[in-house]
Amino acid sequence: MEVIGVSGDSRGSAVRPWVRWQDWLVVVLGVYLVLATTWTSVSGGGAAAMVVLGALLAVSSIWSLALPASMTSEYGHMLLGVLLFLAPWVLGYTAYGAAAWTSWVIGVLAVVAGAAALPEAGSSGGRTAGQH
Repeated sequence: MEVIGVSGDSRGSAVRPWVRWQDWLVVVLGVYLVLATTWTSVSGGGAAAMVVLGALLAVSSIWSLALPASMTSEYGHMLLGVLLFLAPWVLGYTAYGAAAWTSWVIGVLAVVAGAAALPEAGSSGGRTAGQH
């Protein structure tokens, strides 16, 4: 009887869906960001940016959890994190300290989590959108 290890599996990905901690962290960050608008003082464009970017973080993380070989979703986390970090200056809500700090911290954490997940997504050997 021959036993084939995970590395000898010809089906591709050794990474299972719904288990990568980095993606679960970004789901929590996205939901927290959306909910933070209820207890932080922020107006107009700042509140809209926090809700939209938080929702996009959560959705991209669910995508990444479902398709762990998708490097595109990890780059998406990183891009959204950079946008979130820049949002207080671009949209003028730096005067709202709690909202601005929430955006900055969650933005940095989203970039770090996305970067931390890249090696796992890249090593899974799966094909993702945009690859031929």
